[in-house]
Amino acid sequence: MCDRSTWGVELVKRIGSPNFKLLYDIYHMQIDEGDVIRTIRANHEYYGHYHTGGVPGRHEIDETQELYYPAIMKAIHETGFKGYVAQEFIPSAPDPIASLRKAIQICDI
Repeated sequence: MCDRSTWGVELVKRIGSPNFKLLYDIYHMQIDEGDVIRTIRANHEYYGHYHTGGVPGRHEIDETQELYYPAIMKAIHETGFKGYVAQEFIPSAPDPIASLRKAIQICDI
């Protein structure tokens, strides 16, 4: 239902509750609208949680993907975000635990 940030942000504004925020799924938002860092910076106050996933394929968030997660995590951190970032990728490497460890390191600012 919310495949554009502008739609979700407008919903949060209309509800007007500090207890209602959006989950910003970085993977889907890259596919649906792109310009992830600009969107995060412009609307961060409306996001309460983030999900990761490499594009294409929702695989590891490493250098094999088109998104550069160190820059994305830096942008999120610069907004003052203190919540959770969830790893929602589907490992394609033979050792999924190693993939998760690497993703945590990438996101640890």
